[in-house]
Amino acid sequence: MDQFLRIFLPVFLLLFFAVALGGRSYLVWKRTGINPYKLGGTDSAHDLVGRLFRLIGLLVLFSVIAFETFPGIYTYLTPIVWLESLYLKLAGVVVLVAALIWVAAAQAQMGASWRIGIDSEHETELVRKGLFSVSRNPIFFGMRVLLFGLFLTMPNALTLTAFAIGEVSMQVQVRLEEEHMTKLHGEKFEEYRRAVRRWF
Repeated sequence: MDQFLRIFLPVFLLLFFAVALGGRSYLVWKRTGINPYKLGGTDSAHDLVGRLFRLIGLLVLFSVIAFETFPGIYTYLTPIVWLESLYLKLAGVVVLVAALIWVAAAQAQMGASWRIGIDSEHETELVRKGLFSVSRNPIFFGMRVLLFGLFLTMPNALTLTAFAIGEVSMQVQVRLEEEHMTKLHGEKFEEYRRAVRRWF
């Protein structure tokens, strides 16, 4: 199973960054001329969450590289041995694939409204169709599931830390985004908030 994961995990990360982040951002930029990446370097809570997101990416990347290339270093990441199960790793692979499909579908349904962070300069449409009809935050829900899947495939202190930081930072970010959407869409968003759950 580990041999399979050494191929699957880097391919999965490349696909995730190409499809869910880079690809979707490029499509929005080409379609609208707007750079959808809105996480800056200020001292605001929003940009602090952006730094935490980047930290999560680095933790995951380092963990995959160590697992893939440097087994000696990987042992220092404190693997959680009692979770090193073939069935849990298989479950993790299924969860990762499902999460990627879910996130990509939700981003496609957002269309030109897709942003990484809060865009206070351009008005975006309130999307209520597709996955947004069952969750107000399907992309973040998919990201939470994805980080859990990574933890199942590589149960160690680093992936557990990434999962924990992801949980906290996404809880904060969705609340910041919902405040922004309330200001932007007013009663329309409040009606949506009453009709659809935050997560699922």
